[in-house]
Amino acid sequence: MEKLKIFVLEDDKLAQKVMCAHLAEHAVDLAGDLKTALKKLADNKYDIGFFDLMLGPDDDYSGLKAIEAAAARGVHCVVVSSSDSDETIDRAYALGASDFYAKGNEEANIGEILRKFVQNRKAASASDIFSSAFITCDPETRAMAAEALKYAPTDLPILVLGPSGTGKTSLAKILHEHSGRDGAFVSINCSAYTEDLLEAEMFGYKKGAFTGAAEARRGRLLEAHRGTLFLDEIGTMSLNMQMKLLKAIEERSFYPLGSERPERSEFRIISATLEDPQTLIAQGKMRFDLFQRVHGYTINLKPLSRRPCDIAPLLQHFTKGRRRLSFSPEARAFMESYAWPGNVRELKKFTDLVSSGSAGRVDIGAARQHLRGTDSAQQAAPRDGELYAYALAHGLEAALDKVSGEIIARNLRENGGKKTRTMADLKISTRLFYATAKKLGMDTEGDKK
Repeated sequence: MEKLKIFVLEDDKLAQKVMCAHLAEHAVDLAGDLKTALKKLADNKYDIGFFDLMLGPDDDYSGLKAIEAAAARGVHCVVVSSSDSDETIDRAYALGASDFYAKGNEEANIGEILRKFVQNRKAASASDIFSSAFITCDPETRAMAAEALKYAPTDLPILVLGPSGTGKTSLAKILHEHSGRDGAFVSINCSAYTEDLLEAEMFGYKKGAFTGAAEARRGRLLEAHRGTLFLDEIGTMSLNMQMKLLKAIEERSFYPLGSERPERSEFRIISATLEDPQTLIAQGKMRFDLFQRVHGYTINLKPLSRRPCDIAPLLQHFTKGRRRLSFSPEARAFMESYAWPGNVRELKKFTDLVSSGSAGRVDIGAARQHLRGTDSAQQAAPRDGELYAYALAHGLEAALDKVSGEIIARNLRENGGKKTRTMADLKISTRLFYATAKKLGMDTEGDKK
């Protein structure tokens, strides 16, 4: 851990020795009364301060004045006091305290306080992740990710929601890297296994536990000891498996298959799903008690269609160190209005495709070809949740135009290109038919009557 400049306000000599013993690796400055404390706070710069509130037998919480002065100087203020009434706690936080602890458990608390402080400071200065590990220019997405980073150093479980391809796994890795945990990041995709295989993968097994178990194997829970267990697509886990996982989370112990001896693991849970947990609970597909255990903090990643400003920096990132590309204004406009049902993953695939082509400059034709193909039905509006996301990004009128275009294109195709029959089937006027076709760039010149 980096060496910190720490201020301690404590009038009791024994308590001073206890604090100094726990802060021996850092530069500690002591004060035993308010006057000395205010002078030192005015003359020096500290990273973090520990404050007693009662400075003497007849003192009226004068330590609160030191908290106010320290907070004004940007000091992270931690109260360690024998007086912890609700009123006192509220006053301390109102004056600028960041944490409040009762005296008596310093050995356990101080190390955790310092670890979280260091990790939170790293997270606060981690704006470069938005240009490297988790690329986004979208203000809302940045704000949500930055807020999630504040919880990275804690043991609080984190639930990451969002459509497929929005970067849930990438964000989970970043949260682990900023957690300060010295264990591994262990990922498991719950949708890739049957119930029996998932149980063996999660808990491990002993040799001979089942047919084919020629050797013993450590489970993912044990591999994640003192680290992070990332459960991707947790919504696909069976109810029976959810119950077993819940027990392991609550007890931090589990039995490998074929074993009568439990294993222990201090893992932190980060999970992800593209489905709405409340819907899964209502449908009986997710246990409410498991949901309560995995959603300590929830972040919902927006689809790429709702953050078109990210397309340009992502393109630049995907071609870094490789062949650079140029995009015509029409191609860029098309890409920014495209629904991106596969989100960032689809953009990566598109970038690989055009990078492999012969032309270094991508025009509107190439963009249409690789994103929508030649079937005009592919120019339809995105479905289900993607349609809603498209409407939020581009407006209800644009989304309705997309839906209209899809229906017209499909009916026109089924009628062999006969426009009159399509207008009759859909009960629309000639004006509406051609207006919609023009808006969406549909080619109707060669269509049949």
